[in-house]
Amino acid sequence: MTQTSKEFADALFSLAMDGGEEKQVLDGLRLMSDAFRADPDALALLASPAIAKDERLQVLDKAFASSVPEHVLSFAKVLCARGSIRCWFDCVANYESLYNAAQKLSTAYISSAVPLTDAEKDALKAKLEKRLGRIIRLECAVDESLLGGMVIQVDGKVIDGSLKRRLHEIKEVMNQ
Repeated sequence: MTQTSKEFADALFSLAMDGGEEKQVLDGLRLMSDAFRADPDALALLASPAIAKDERLQVLDKAFASSVPEHVLSFAKVLCARGSIRCWFDCVANYESLYNAAQKLSTAYISSAVPLTDAEKDALKAKLEKRLGRIIRLECAVDESLLGGMVIQVDGKVIDGSLKRRLHEIKEVMNQ
């Protein structure tokens, strides 16, 4: 992520905070991101110097004026006018990071040897929320190579409780 995308996201987040619209802006950014993912050529079109800037801005108006907050549309227009629309997804990721930090939200990525039951997910979520003092959203995946246990990644920390890691530690001790 570039410094430019961080600065744009910081400015948009500050503006959204001033109006108490952080969530609405995030929802609008996600809606536009989904549209850009659905039509990958859209960002290329909006970045094209072969198309007049006014025409590119009109395209944004026609496509999103009725569906996203004004701050989000204006943000997209600024990026387009400054030739920075290609950093859209980085800007959105930075905004989402700012939003999550302000709301004390974290995503925990869980890899387990077997699928977790809903009860296990609920217990794990509660334990992580208590330990970290944050609201936790779980992203679970199965990794059979772990042999047993799980690996948790959240906020740059890794908690490795897998059987694979334990066996590796035993092997290292035996080799000494």
